Amino acid sequence: MIEPPGCRVLVVDDDERARTAVAWALEADGFDVEHADDGLRALDMLESAAPSLVVLDLSLPGLGGLDVLRRLRDRERRDGEDPLPVIILSGRDGETDRIVGLDLGADDYLVKPFSPGELAARARSVLRRIRRPPAAAVVPGVHVDPAAREATVDGRPVELTAKEFDLLHFLVEHPRRVFSRSQLLRHVWASNAGWQSEATVTEHIHRLRHKIEPHPGEPRRLRTVRGAGYRWEP
Repeated sequence: MIEPPGCRVLVVDDDERARTAVAWALEADGFDVEHADDGLRALDMLESAAPSLVVLDLSLPGLGGLDVLRRLRDRERRDGEDPLPVIILSGRDGETDRIVGLDLGADDYLVKPFSPGELAARARSVLRRIRRPPAAAVVPGVHVDPAAREATVDGRPVELTAKEFDLLHFLVEHPRRVFSRSQLLRHVWASNAGWQSEATVTEHIHRLRHKIEPHPGEPRRLRTVRGAGYRWEP
């Protein structure tokens, strides 16, 4: 359990019952919770409440959840700030929303309905990665620095989303070891197939290859082991 102070969560949802349920789950786990019922108020509260984590519903009146996330990430880049962890909540299990949210820099994506314990576990996992980054991982041609959240491949910086970075770092730390999609869900997402589709792993592997491989269709580093999973080849 993560103990306050310093673990304030901003819950953004226009459904009062949903906000109450999310707040109850997080407060029961020791978090302080602030509320916002629309996107514009959420952006204002990011300054006044100074949260450690945002739980963001997509279906908001006026300014939607994806627009809130986009403005947040634009503001952080402009001001040179570290990314604020964001867990997206959605009543839709559409692939498009999930991909767009992850591409915009969401740290996790949860489809309603979900269990209170699942949400609290995801929140703890996200904050644990942010607060206690592991040591840098280095293999020939690749350097992954979790403290700076930076990666270079063959000497060039590579821009990655938060989860792409976590996936790359985990694989580089375990060269030549094969991991199934379910194992990667557990180690990188702190999740399992009962909570989250294994297609999430496939999507991230695909996008990561396009960023780090000279020829993504014929990967030489992030290899597929047929019938078993994926392996990092140094």
